[in-house]
Amino acid sequence: MVFSRLRTFFVVIIVLEVLTIGVFLTLNNGIFVKQAVVSNIPSNPPNGSQKLSNPPEIVKAVYVTGYSAGSKKYLNYLENIFKTTEINAVVVDVKDYSGTIPYKAGKISDIDALIKFFHEKNIYVIGRIVVFEDPVFAKARPELAIYDKTATTNLAQPILWKDNNNLFWLDPASKDVWDYNLSFAKDAFYHGFDEINFDYIRFPSDGKTENMGFPVWDGKTSRAKIINEFFQYLRVKLPNEKISIDLFGQTTTSKDDMGIGQIIENAFENFDYVCPMLYPSHYANGFIGFSNPVEHPYEVVKYSMDSAFSRKLANQVFTAKIRPWLQDFNRGVDYTPQMVEDEIRAVEDSLGSKYNGFMLWNPSNIYTTEAVFK
Repeated sequence: MVFSRLRTFFVVIIVLEVLTIGVFLTLNNGIFVKQAVVSNIPSNPPNGSQKLSNPPEIVKAVYVTGYSAGSKKYLNYLENIFKTTEINAVVVDVKDYSGTIPYKAGKISDIDALIKFFHEKNIYVIGRIVVFEDPVFAKARPELAIYDKTATTNLAQPILWKDNNNLFWLDPASKDVWDYNLSFAKDAFYHGFDEINFDYIRFPSDGKTENMGFPVWDGKTSRAKIINEFFQYLRVKLPNEKISIDLFGQTTTSKDDMGIGQIIENAFENFDYVCPMLYPSHYANGFIGFSNPVEHPYEVVKYSMDSAFSRKLANQVFTAKIRPWLQDFNRGVDYTPQMVEDEIRAVEDSLGSKYNGFMLWNPSNIYTTEAVFK
């Protein structure tokens, strides 16, 4: 079915909170979802939205969805975590896997109040932006999205390609897509986020990738070059801001781009923090000799961190710090507090005096506090 039958959309330009905003309204199951593209950021932030004056040198963070961040009950849960554990930072979705902006779409009613809530507790706030996986913008701007070349007969009305989760992706080579995501980073910094964490800066890795068609990428320029150019673009456009990048855990040991465009040295050159996702459950059976890597969290994380650190040290020009994502969720086995502790210890043992902390990932946002008690 062609795009025109799937989605009705239009673009309006409005002035909101003295910002110049391009707003995309897309009809999603009968609900209009608002997407904003910030084209002009005021110089003076709103009250209470300044960055944390004394950010921690060692960041120990937990991931928080927009839904959780908008819940008073969940914020009470977080407040208790701050009081009883070493957690001193949060990673809050600015743009999530669905392509929606929680604080523009109503999941978070008052982003400035939320930032103030965290900063008053001396909590460092990281905003996460899912970049090229973006169903909302893909539907609003299908001419910038990856399409199914086996089903599309007319590029004016492309059939969008889907990954294994039935989600749509944007063309990583499109500068319009780059600017779209950059606009949200700038807006988040304006509202007082201390750092922006970019996720899904890569080509798709699952689904019928052989069917992917790209409206912008020429198919000849290497994927690694495309992704690295975007890395560089972000650094140039955000020269004085703290930015971090999420990478597949296997980028720590792989010497090629694994077909997705991610090479860890390119990340070291352009970000303040490089954040490999070292989830033992995501490593292939047989990794460093383990038939089931998830059962060996210390060894998997330690080996990966040692490899990443040695590659960073091989070029003294790199100033980026390594701050990994660690697993705190069940997959294949019940993940115990000891397993989370083992992951953290592996990072500490690997980096020594260069230890910069960690970020815990659990999609349910409920964390193993026993592993991070004060």
